[in-house]
Amino acid sequence: MQLEFFPSRSMAKYMARMFVIRVVAVVTLLVLVLQTLDLLGESGKILAYPGNGEGELLTYVSLRIPQLIEFFLPFGVLLATIITLATLNQNSEVISMKAAGLSAHQVLAPLLLMSLIIAVLSFLFNDIVVSRTTATLEAWEAAEYGPIPEDPNSRTNVWVRDGHTIIQAQTVIGKGTNTQLRNVTAFFRDDEDSLRETVSAGSASFTGKGWLLKDVSRFDLLTGTVTEMPDRVVGAEVTPDQFTLSNINASGLSFFELGQTIEDMQLAGRRTSDLETTYWHKISKPLSSILMPLLGAVAAFGLARSGRLFFRAVIGMALGFAYFVVDNFALAMGNLEVYPPLLAAWAPFVLFLLIGETVLVRTEE
Repeated sequence: MQLEFFPSRSMAKYMARMFVIRVVAVVTLLVLVLQTLDLLGESGKILAYPGNGEGELLTYVSLRIPQLIEFFLPFGVLLATIITLATLNQNSEVISMKAAGLSAHQVLAPLLLMSLIIAVLSFLFNDIVVSRTTATLEAWEAAEYGPIPEDPNSRTNVWVRDGHTIIQAQTVIGKGTNTQLRNVTAFFRDDEDSLRETVSAGSASFTGKGWLLKDVSRFDLLTGTVTEMPDRVVGAEVTPDQFTLSNINASGLSFFELGQTIEDMQLAGRRTSDLETTYWHKISKPLSSILMPLLGAVAAFGLARSGRLFFRAVIGMALGFAYFVVDNFALAMGNLEVYPPLLAAWAPFVLFLLIGETVLVRTEE
């Protein structure tokens, strides 16, 4: 029996069903409460834009809920683990399982299997749904909740330098030679880096020898006059990737899209350590659900009548929240390029996997 992962199929189904129901209930409760609070904080900004109403509020909720599910799913798995195991312990069901010859790992096996399934579904959900809604929501926020941009992955507020000239594009759409700029301003400076004139344009397109500005107006700082101008070419040395590879929104890209972006930036000779950290974290974060049964397992064992069940539950919760703190710290260090990307993304997972196994083996096996 000790070598069988699921000695009793009926018991495994019973524990798996109990665990999944509690995961769904906890995550739903967390998302509902936090979405309500978040909407109260953002509704004023959304309704401040002329013409926005109930429809825009519902649009915001539809875009925000996937982000909340992504963020709080591991917390929900942790809390559901503790509730499930504490309930089984309180009803002496864990004692019955161990009396039947089950090891601690066999008791946790149904929860670990369901956590693995949740992790896979979470990765797919994050990659297919959350990345799209995040890109759309951030583009909408950049537009101050006006009309939602047609291309949610467009860059906003990008600045590029060409010698003494600085070009600022409010919106960058497209890729490669098809890159289009919207609401462009070119700042021309003299040899002493003093601003002498600005040129504004409604749009700009890449010609291969620079950027063709259309709907151009020129402001001369010396005379203080504004004059309309014909189409004008600026930024002869500025390439499209200087616009398209700036202000990368890693959370708004899927796993494969982010990988392609990293390759493009490496070919362009740009640093990608922060993006690589996020790239690997897109895998390690969903997998954190697998850790929760191990970290919360301390609530399952020990005699409930000893009066320490609550204390054990608190220890399990503390271990789980310690993982989230360490994971966020490592991610921040990776984004600051203090830690290597692989270390920043995977070290917390491996560390707490070893901690969880050590606590389980030393106390129960």
